[in-house]
Amino acid sequence: MTIMKTKTNGKKNHGNLSRVFFLFHIMNFCDIMYSMKRGILSFLIASVAMNCGAALANWQYSGEYTYNMYEYDNGGRASVSIRGGASYARSKMSNDTSIVFSYCVNPTTGEIQDWTGECDDGFEYSTGGLGQLGMSKMSEINFSGGASIGWILPEHPQWRMELGWDHFAEVDYNKTPLFSGDMELSNGTVIRNFNVGGVQSTMSTDLISVMAFYDFFDGYVKPAHTMIPYVGIGFGYADTKTVMSFYDNTGELSFNILQDFGVADESTGVINFYKSTTNTSNIAGVAALGFSYGLVDNLFLDFGARVSYLPRVKYRLSNSDGSRHLDWFSAKNLIYANVMIGVRLEF
Repeated sequence: MTIMKTKTNGKKNHGNLSRVFFLFHIMNFCDIMYSMKRGILSFLIASVAMNCGAALANWQYSGEYTYNMYEYDNGGRASVSIRGGASYARSKMSNDTSIVFSYCVNPTTGEIQDWTGECDDGFEYSTGGLGQLGMSKMSEINFSGGASIGWILPEHPQWRMELGWDHFAEVDYNKTPLFSGDMELSNGTVIRNFNVGGVQSTMSTDLISVMAFYDFFDGYVKPAHTMIPYVGIGFGYADTKTVMSFYDNTGELSFNILQDFGVADESTGVINFYKSTTNTSNIAGVAALGFSYGLVDNLFLDFGARVSYLPRVKYRLSNSDGSRHLDWFSAKNLIYANVMIGVRLEF
């Protein structure tokens, strides 16, 4: 009996120990899970903090970020540049005068007399316009210079957009005679080799332009120590200033209607015309080509040529205070051709 009682107590003790060990394992498992939960939570918090930090820092860089936090260069840049060189101005000159000469003409003999209010017997009244006479072309070389700010497009760094300013220095237009050619009168008589007037004048232009350039290279970053060709096209606003001193070298243009634009000589009656200044605005077209050479990663020498087209630039007579003007002649289809060297910084 004693032995049987002892065995029975042993089984009860073994059961109690099993329950203790089972509870111990459950508590240990819960502790491990709790530790893992804290670790996962800590990892998530750290990840969120790192991502937020990267997002907050993103304003400092133009590139995009990848998972390893390295910056990706998408080619986007700002740029500034300066340039200077020679400029060639060429234009057809147009006679814009509305002056009309009056004559007395003998249709039988072809004799021509100045009209003084009436014509003698055998003569008939006839008129001819000064605007019929031609002018010599303008063709001059001088200096030009300019500067630009721009933006190189991200993901498409071959394209450059620039806002630029260019100044074309004064070019001279000095001619004597100013107007020359054959003038046909109203009765059909032709006055051959009619030459009149003279001028000393200057012209200068400031041009504000918007340009699109395409650089011929592969990739997102321009290579250094390499010639990179480019072409460009754009348009702009051109303000051209002309300063003109006109003189009547033959006395044939000293009409009473022109005396408001000068002072007549007391002895000869010939008008000494005032120096006049005229500003003309134009919408200009611009084309460019050239190549750049990378000195370092972001500094380039620029060798280029530009052609600018202006439809018309006016020269006018003015009165003493500049309140009245009279169209006199103009430069039509004005072309500025520039050859320049410059420096461009991209950053």
